[in-house]
Amino acid sequence: MGFKQRINYWRRVIVAYRKGANSQLTFWHEKPAINEDMDFKDPASGYYMTFYDKTLYPGPFDEHGVPLLDYKGVIGKQYNPIAIAQYGLGFYNRYVKEKKEEYLKKFLVQCSWLVDNLEENEFGLLVWMHHFDWEYQGILKSPWQSSLAQGSGISALLRGFLVTNEKKYLDAAILAFKSFKKDVSEGGVTYTDKNGYIWFEEYIIKLYSHVLNGFIWSLFGVYDFHLVTKDDGAKKIFGLAIKTLTDNLHRFDTGFWSLYSLSPTKLKLIASPFYHSLHIVQLDILYRITKEKRFPEFKERWQNYKKSWVKRNYALIYKIIFKIFYY
Repeated sequence: MGFKQRINYWRRVIVAYRKGANSQLTFWHEKPAINEDMDFKDPASGYYMTFYDKTLYPGPFDEHGVPLLDYKGVIGKQYNPIAIAQYGLGFYNRYVKEKKEEYLKKFLVQCSWLVDNLEENEFGLLVWMHHFDWEYQGILKSPWQSSLAQGSGISALLRGFLVTNEKKYLDAAILAFKSFKKDVSEGGVTYTDKNGYIWFEEYIIKLYSHVLNGFIWSLFGVYDFHLVTKDDGAKKIFGLAIKTLTDNLHRFDTGFWSLYSLSPTKLKLIASPFYHSLHIVQLDILYRITKEKRFPEFKERWQNYKKSWVKRNYALIYKIIFKIFYY
């Protein structure tokens, strides 16, 4: 990233974090929490995380009630398919728990947007695109796709189908799932590394960085697809992805904090406090789904890092230095 890009990046960060500023960070930085009311074998019973804080998002919204995220500066207000799916899933959880029709209506508004906004990429696969440039180890040029959008959208649509029995939601989820069956070189969102491990790529860039939280959220979508459709291909992909995690989680452990991704940079990309907490919650969910012992092992280790004043502050200083050099 050039000097001018770094200046622009930090200008947006300062604006976003300014006291009282309503930016895209308002939506993302909730307190991660497991949905304890859910049966993890039954998607109709809820979604894995509560997303309760997301349902309190103050806006802006479009005329239908679909959230827009304000990235400020030249990007401005934009539809983000990941945010739309997660906003809907939060209201789905509230509907299941509170049985209020207004929550179901808000959820289905987001599902309808997801159905209407699947787009063909250059390989003929149907994906949800981000129609704005984004800086991540360089510039992601509009339009760009993401495994996280695919997984979150599928999770929302399948619950839309289960609660309404409207086939349009299932049909859209089936079309969106095809992206997990294709390599990134073929327009999909799955990358196979030199060791044969598969990765769901939140950011599809030349040097794949394997963003941990995005990989796991994407994996939830694959798991949901198998549970609802009984698709053998989804079951196989899910098993391979779990193998990737159990064999590679140690690579995300620095000895004092978790990594956001396996970035190819000399300095590693440390997770922010929010993403470190999110990793812990996601590992807890994965254990409840799979009973794989590696997940609670790293969950406990990362919880202990979080409890240590020294390690918390060391991680913060390390991350600041990373941002200075790379962003």
